[in-house]
Amino acid sequence: MMSDDTPRPPRRKRYSGKHPRRFEDKYKEHDPARFADTVAKVIAGGKTPAGSHVPILVDESLAALQLRPGLTGIDATLGYGGHALRMLPAITPGGKLIGLDLDPIELPKTELRLRQAGFDGGCFEAVRSNYAGIAKVLAARGLTGVDFIFADLGCSSMQFDDPARGFSFKNAGPLDMRMNPNRGLPASEWLARVTPAKLATALVEHADEPRADSLAAALAGRSFHSTTELATAIRQAVRADDEAIELTVRRVFQAVRIAVNDELVALDAFLQVLPAALKPGGRVAILTFHSGEDRRVKASLHAGLRAGVFSAMSQGVITASPEERRLNPRSTSAKLRWATRT
Repeated sequence: MMSDDTPRPPRRKRYSGKHPRRFEDKYKEHDPARFADTVAKVIAGGKTPAGSHVPILVDESLAALQLRPGLTGIDATLGYGGHALRMLPAITPGGKLIGLDLDPIELPKTELRLRQAGFDGGCFEAVRSNYAGIAKVLAARGLTGVDFIFADLGCSSMQFDDPARGFSFKNAGPLDMRMNPNRGLPASEWLARVTPAKLATALVEHADEPRADSLAAALAGRSFHSTTELATAIRQAVRADDEAIELTVRRVFQAVRIAVNDELVALDAFLQVLPAALKPGGRVAILTFHSGEDRRVKASLHAGLRAGVFSAMSQGVITASPEERRLNPRSTSAKLRWATRT
């Protein structure tokens, strides 16, 4: 029994209905250590718990990297740390993983999560960096190359699901979309400044949007303050059935996000320095989630194979199993490719 002077835990915020719907109200999903059963039910239902990320193609990625104790490598897109939590036991004792992430909000959380899992500074180091800066990260640590590199491109579920980050139209939030909120223009400003021609190009190159010209004319140069405001404008600009309209909304949000974060520019820079960042015999595995990313990765690895920079690469593309797609719908669009440094 608590005494009168014992600090009491803060009351959780009340919400309407039987189950919380707002991201910030899902207190059980935000605390997996205390409410493991609830989190397990959410995952079993094919959903991602609030504030977390279910890693995709983990077994396939680890098999592609051929990890073993003593190896040193880079997780170029650390995110929630789901892949890292599987890589670290495979390379210890004696190995080390350097985890890169651009997001100043999520990186400290993930570092703490991995420390609490028992991985100290001797085997894991978190670095705030875009994967395009991988050469600078290696040079700063006196490394000429590493044994493996893993990259899981695009956004993480934590970024998508948090309305405050502005990546998704499912809930109202500020139209931001920046992976690093401290740099660059938010999506609202980018759209207000962009020309119809530039927006149309982004819609085609970043999302293969068939209505690029008409959408660009309707959206470019306009002021949208929230995610739902932009989504409504997209729906009003499209004449199609409901399913086609929602696909268009997703494609526009994807294209704008990629443009705001210069994702394909960063990917091209990463692919250019990738071979030099690997030791002879080192392996790389890259997960992509849309055609623009996959085309670049495929072309780069094939060019490296032809030039003799890579000695082997995956035959075709590796995708999620039917069971993984059922449990985690976000894995449906995932494509994994790997290569081995000569």
